[in-house]
Amino acid sequence: MLLDSLTPPPTEPLSIDEQARAWVERTRDAMSIEEMIGQLFIFSTSQDSAEELGPLLALKPGGINRFPRNDLSAFRSASVHAIEQAVVPPVFTGDIEGGTISYPFATTVPNIMGIAACDDLATTEAIARLGARESRVLGYDWSFGPVVDINHAFRSAIVGTRSFGSRPENVLAQASVYISALQEEGVAACLKHWPGDGFDDRDQHLVTSVNPLSVEEWHGLFGRIYGQLIGQGVMTVMSAHIAFPAYIRAHLPDAGREAFQPATVSHLLNQRLLREELGFKGLIVSDATGMGGLTGWMERSETVPAVIENGCDMFLFSRAPQRDYGFMLDGLRNGRLSEGRLYEAVTRILTLKARLGLHRIDPAERMMPIEAMRDALQTPDHRVAALQAAGQSITLVKDTQSLLPLAPATHRRVVIVAEEGFSFWDGALSRGYGPVLDELRARGFEPRMLDVDQWPTREDTDLVLYLVGQEATPSAAHIFLDLVKLHGSNRKAMSQFAQEIPTALLSFGQPYYLYDAPHMKTCVNAYSAIEPVLRETVRRLTGEAPFTGVSPVDPFCGQEQLRW
Repeated sequence: MLLDSLTPPPTEPLSIDEQARAWVERTRDAMSIEEMIGQLFIFSTSQDSAEELGPLLALKPGGINRFPRNDLSAFRSASVHAIEQAVVPPVFTGDIEGGTISYPFATTVPNIMGIAACDDLATTEAIARLGARESRVLGYDWSFGPVVDINHAFRSAIVGTRSFGSRPENVLAQASVYISALQEEGVAACLKHWPGDGFDDRDQHLVTSVNPLSVEEWHGLFGRIYGQLIGQGVMTVMSAHIAFPAYIRAHLPDAGREAFQPATVSHLLNQRLLREELGFKGLIVSDATGMGGLTGWMERSETVPAVIENGCDMFLFSRAPQRDYGFMLDGLRNGRLSEGRLYEAVTRILTLKARLGLHRIDPAERMMPIEAMRDALQTPDHRVAALQAAGQSITLVKDTQSLLPLAPATHRRVVIVAEEGFSFWDGALSRGYGPVLDELRARGFEPRMLDVDQWPTREDTDLVLYLVGQEATPSAAHIFLDLVKLHGSNRKAMSQFAQEIPTALLSFGQPYYLYDAPHMKTCVNAYSAIEPVLRETVRRLTGEAPFTGVSPVDPFCGQEQLRW
């Protein structure tokens, strides 16, 4: 599907003033080679402690990615420690994507697909602005988002709910508003995952996945999306472990295996396509370098300098920071990393910091006092906006049995069949369906969990609710309705309730579970398992509020069978 011409004319990319440029040049030229190497790295933390930060800060990294725990004071103290130890201000980065990745002391908001399901750009802007403001309170300068992948391969476990959907024009419109809101609030946005994911149902965390489009098709789809948003002034792009063989072969017809080289280490994709053809002048950051799509491609001592030499300006994450720092330094000494690329990358890193104003912020004022932080997080206005978006996103996919609205008079005895899912990210919100059960009980229903040794019958059960909640997540390989797990055994997986007892499927994660259960006559997609979504879903099941969500994807997976 190709994009229509529907976006406003692009604006010029952001630039820095003469004072900022002088700071960039002065700071860069004062650095030793070792300090310049340190600037290339963004290391990840998850313990909120000076002890964890110590060996990382000794390498003088350009950035620190923060996965906060539950103690705001400890989170602040660790951030302050990193600021105080740095000569060049570090940039603080995060996966600010909403859903159950929401930070524990910030306002909980829907994930990207949930926002898209609201089908309202004003809501998208409000949630993006809310998230950016609270991220600034927490000290974040750079969000690794939004995702602009196209949800084409519905079996993809990694795109799914992290995407604005399957319609390119919607992805572009949503991302445009989202980026503007982030950057107007002082948070750098990041387009990912270059050169475009969603057509391969495999996960680059596990393998080098492939963008299978022809060069012409790519330019009509991802080229248009990236081109428009680059013109709008997006500050950064994340180069991923995704191959684009058609483009490589257009320039190297006999490429062989090299046609499937990850973009992360592809000079053609980063320099020629992204910079020269699309005109991107901002910073390119690699995707996480511990992922299988990169680690399976080449040996680590070669990989580390190759990421920078082939066009990325920053190197994301490391399981062995001191080792990778050594590999980068060795790469410079043995010619795998050129002085020109090092100089260019450090210039772009410092330019991004200047664009974010880090060069003129007093380090002592970069983090608010703890009480001011608490006052600025989860404000009443933010809670209201997030709750409205949560309810607005919930989508009735089908109800061919006219089951809804539910009422205790007819559906009092409810059996819950649940799979809560899991979260890959450190510090992610806890998962559970307690709020759903609480809301049902408050309305006079009598929910009970499925007893796999005492199968529900018409005589003791009025309603069966399947609650599934796996959002898109790294390394899951595939997400599907696992009836073996839900029903307790391979044999019992073959038993179905829908023809004997009124049954509904409620997804608080991926929108494609009907593919594995086409017999479900009632299906609701709610996209994430955050508490506001859980509670608002019950309100809609009982008819207290209307379903207003518009599916950003085809929940029927192109299969007519699923509609019935």
